[in-house]
Amino acid sequence: MEVEQLEILTFLKDHVPFRWLPEEELSKVATEIDVSYFRAGATILEVGQTNSDIHIVRSGAVEIYLRNGELFNRLGEGGMFGQQSVLTKSPVRFPAKALDDTLIYFIPYALFIELFDRYERFSDFVELENNKRLSHTVTRRQDANELMTSPVNKLITREPVLISESATVKEAACLMSEEDISCLLVADAQDSVSMIGIMTDRDLRTRVIAQGLDYTTLVRHIMTPAPITIDSSHFVFEAMLTMLTHNVHHLPVLHLGKPVGVIGISDIIRYESHNSLFVVSSIFDAQSVEEISALIPDIHASFTRMVNEDANSHMIGSAMSVIGRSIKQRLLALAQEQLGEPPIPYCFLALGSMARDEQLVLTDQDNALILDDSYNAELHGEYFLKLARFVCDGLAECGYSYCTGNIMATNTRWRQPLSVWRGYFTEWIEQPTPESLLNSSIFFDLDGVWGQTEWADELTALIAKKAQASPHFLACLTRNAINRKPPLGFFKDFVVEKDGEHRNTINLKRRGTAPLSDLIRVYALAVGSTAQNSFERLDDIIAANILPPGRGPDLRDALEFISMVRIRHQALDLEADRVPDNNIEPEQISPFERRNLKDAFQIVANAQKFIVIKYPPNRRF
Repeated sequence: MEVEQLEILTFLKDHVPFRWLPEEELSKVATEIDVSYFRAGATILEVGQTNSDIHIVRSGAVEIYLRNGELFNRLGEGGMFGQQSVLTKSPVRFPAKALDDTLIYFIPYALFIELFDRYERFSDFVELENNKRLSHTVTRRQDANELMTSPVNKLITREPVLISESATVKEAACLMSEEDISCLLVADAQDSVSMIGIMTDRDLRTRVIAQGLDYTTLVRHIMTPAPITIDSSHFVFEAMLTMLTHNVHHLPVLHLGKPVGVIGISDIIRYESHNSLFVVSSIFDAQSVEEISALIPDIHASFTRMVNEDANSHMIGSAMSVIGRSIKQRLLALAQEQLGEPPIPYCFLALGSMARDEQLVLTDQDNALILDDSYNAELHGEYFLKLARFVCDGLAECGYSYCTGNIMATNTRWRQPLSVWRGYFTEWIEQPTPESLLNSSIFFDLDGVWGQTEWADELTALIAKKAQASPHFLACLTRNAINRKPPLGFFKDFVVEKDGEHRNTINLKRRGTAPLSDLIRVYALAVGSTAQNSFERLDDIIAANILPPGRGPDLRDALEFISMVRIRHQALDLEADRVPDNNIEPEQISPFERRNLKDAFQIVANAQKFIVIKYPPNRRF
């Protein structure tokens, strides 16, 4: 083999999809490749031209255009183009020009088709265009774990057993023994298929025997009315979260409003990792802050196990958020045990990633307190300050570092009556400035975790109503949403940190997931969505049809892929006993992930360009 061919062989070995080919195939390709040089500005492919070669950028840069002249893509070293006209045997549809002095490798048609037909991974990569490739990757990974995406009706093993509300508890106990089950669904006396309650063996023990009630007591008097339920179309994972959130052990499953089965904790355990269940259970059993903080290794183990089981980012973020909420709830219960019952009603808020169900193991605490409008600082101020300090200090001990921006319930400004909170949001929306929203946008992701949680729902509804009607507010929020740019250079190469502790790395939260969450929040508020999770917000955005075709699914794929690279990076840190962070070194991840990350970041960059057009930050309304 000539020296030039050896150089080509070395190049191919360093670039996908060729590096996936056997050595003998690569040697063959290296000997059949032609090479051409193009000066900057020279046309490489024209619309309508007949093309029979795959083009590989050896050095320099190439721009690909749509037929209307709009720039479609910019390729650097290793970039491939011309494959569509080769595969479809049709004239060129996307012209290409050399952006810089450029060297191109040409793979002849016959050899390319041979590789395409023989090597599936090679053909998959070539055939799928950028966004489709990312979508294909995300979908294939999600499909890899059937258990995590199974519908809840797969857990049902038998039809539910119902008993009339007018039956006695003795009749109920006999029926449970006869059917060998631990719960009965209670039916309306007039409608034998309509569920009005649930009765478990625990109810017989605690509400009948322990209370000394007569066995002729009617079921309606000891049942749990209007029980928590789940629809049969939901996923197993959602059933698990429902049971964790509401601390129930039996979950009736409904189809078209009618009960079709009951699933229990044991059914969930057969399907899912039980680690997160045990962690939450242990949190609620803990009797002190020290006991809760001792569970940090179990929380980390739960996180890495879900990653290793190929759970998707929504599932992992939801599970970690449930654990975080459980810690807050237990801390608040402990605080009230120590301080006494609260003098007035209140609601403890989670903000940011926890409110969006997108929390990971590396996070700080963002929270606030809503107080009843009867709040009197002289009478009640000391109690709620102590309560806030107890919770925030406890969260810090449990690994949730203090918020550097002081967005915590210990801050007097964020510990206010409901009417003041209404005023805050009204002012932010009706009289916005980019500066005020820069510091307060985190409050637009809020969730009540304790106390009068309906107040959080009320504020969410107020935000959705007012934001949709305020284009000036959306424009100001847009300005903040485009502040953080994805880390792509002019030639689609990565832009890494140049100095400091994280030199040569990319912060996937600051440069990837955070800009995406910001963009999605603007669109969600624009369509009046009250969803908090970014994926659920995207559902509402897509349904509102305000984005160009395909843009919504692209954003979903980009968010999922960047999130999972970030999640896997943190899991690897934990397994190696390193402190997890959000900073990856591009050279340390696989070529496959590098290429898909570039695709995902390009989607973010394009989305930032589009949102500026839709909600111009500099327009005066």
